Amino acid sequence: MVGQSYDLSLLVFYFAYGLAFFGMGLTLALESGRSPALAERSILRPLAAFGMIHGAYEWLDSYILLPVSQGYQLPAWLLWLRLGLLIASFSSLLIYGVLTLRVHPLKPGTVTYLGWGVLAVYGLGILASAVFTYRTGTTLLVNVFDVLARYLLAVPAAFLAALALRAEALSALANNRRRVMVYLTWAAIGFGLYGLTQLFVPAIDMFPARELNSTLFRTFTGFPIQVIGALLAVFITLSLLRATQTVERERQQQLLVAQQARLDALERVQDELTKREALRRELLRHTVRAQEEERARIARELHDETSQVLTAFSLDLATLRTVVCDRPEVKALVDRLQALSKQMSQGLYRLVHDLRPAQLDDLGLISALDYLKDDSISAGLDVSIEIQGKARRLESVIETVLFRVAQEALHNVIRHAEARQARIILGYQHQEITLNISDPGVGFNPVQSFAPPRGWGLAGMRERVESVGGQLSIESKPGKGTVVEVVVPVFDILP
Repeated sequence: MVGQSYDLSLLVFYFAYGLAFFGMGLTLALESGRSPALAERSILRPLAAFGMIHGAYEWLDSYILLPVSQGYQLPAWLLWLRLGLLIASFSSLLIYGVLTLRVHPLKPGTVTYLGWGVLAVYGLGILASAVFTYRTGTTLLVNVFDVLARYLLAVPAAFLAALALRAEALSALANNRRRVMVYLTWAAIGFGLYGLTQLFVPAIDMFPARELNSTLFRTFTGFPIQVIGALLAVFITLSLLRATQTVERERQQQLLVAQQARLDALERVQDELTKREALRRELLRHTVRAQEEERARIARELHDETSQVLTAFSLDLATLRTVVCDRPEVKALVDRLQALSKQMSQGLYRLVHDLRPAQLDDLGLISALDYLKDDSISAGLDVSIEIQGKARRLESVIETVLFRVAQEALHNVIRHAEARQARIILGYQHQEITLNISDPGVGFNPVQSFAPPRGWGLAGMRERVESVGGQLSIESKPGKGTVVEVVVPVFDILP
């Protein structure tokens, strides 16, 4: 009964043994695909392969434990499969040690050379003992290879892995990753001790397996060497797991820093774009003011100088007409010149009002819109104006922008809409002004691309509106007419 209980506990230890190494391998396999990783991908993968293969090997050992304890003869292929898993696992561990020490080489010295010398003597001695045992004894070949795999592969691979983990720990310390260094050092110690457990091989008639084996260990300690191996496997796995968790925290911290840096950069870009947008609007506002001031100056000069010259010219023509009244041919010429002078005066009047209507400055936006209404009659367009809300004077630049938008919209109706009617709605709200110009004309597709110079009018309207912080929208469909709407926020309302 006691033996059965003990065998069951040994089975549990074997299972935990395999589970610890398999979990370590799976963890490192996942870690090898991440950055910043515990080590380079090419280095971590052999260590991960060791963990998973050796875990499978220990599980196979637990599977064959019961039939062996009951005296069953195992098939040869199962023994060779077990040996193959053992060799494959420790070969992966050896590859890990070699690759790591190539990346993080240890400083050569007397101790290093002495260690390599001892290892060479050890290996040659074990090989000689194995050859002698096989030729003179009755030990199965598979058992000899099993012992050789532990002596010549498992022990060196475990010690080499310990050196490799220590080299990685020193590299982590050089990169200010102290906690990673501590956990890797623990794992190195674990692999070093695990290498010692591999010296306790199954008992066969071979030196030193006759004197140092798992049966002798169990006799002196009262428990099998696999218990120590299972505990070391758990210790190694926990150490590497803590190292990967520390690296994961570093990775998350770096990700947070990168995200914060990206947010800061986006905020700086947004601030820069906001400043540029404000500068652009201010530049547009200044451009509109400068343009209107220049228009007003030209209009004043035309009105004050050119109009006076034409008036004087017309008066002189009237005087000349009275002087030459007895000469019909000269009188007819003077009458023709007076007609041309009148025509020039009317054209100059329209030009002055197109440049800068006096009503806009003196009487405000509504009077300027009435001028547009009267001016559109000569072009065959009947314009109706509707005022909503309590009318009031606005800031000069806002009134100018709304007037220019209405002027451009009515010109577009005359030139393109093929309509005879248009409607203007001017709405005064508490914090915004709306201007709506609609016509029942042929309409167009507002999303189509207008190549210059066709699209300059719409672009100019939009730029003017944006210069005062407003929004312009155009709704139109072919055959359904067009609606141009402007909404301008008002913060500084003049009395």
